[in-house]
Amino acid sequence: MTKADLVDKIAAKAGLTKVASEKVLNAFLASVSDVLLKEGRLNLTGFGTFAVETRQARKGRNPRTGAVITIPAGKVVKFRPGRKLKESVR
Repeated sequence: MTKADLVDKIAAKAGLTKVASEKVLNAFLASVSDVLLKEGRLNLTGFGTFAVETRQARKGRNPRTGAVITIPAGKVVKFRPGRKLKESVR
C-alpha cells in the first residue's frame, strides 16, 4: 500500500476529501516525528509503541568486495505492536 492508497482509505472511512485526508495524515506523521525527537517514545494504546533506541557500532561486510567495515552507532526507531493490533492481524 502506498501513501496515496492510505489517503484514499482515510477519506472513505472518515468521510473527508482526499486533500483533507492527506493533510490529516501529514500532520499525524509530523507529530509522530516531533514526539520521537523530543521524548523518544510514543505509546498509542491498542495500536502499539514507537521508541527510539540506540544501536551500537558493529562490524559488517561489504557485499561486493567482502571487505570488513565498521558500521557506526546510531539511533533507530522500533515499533512494538499492541495487543489489539496483534489480535486483529491473527
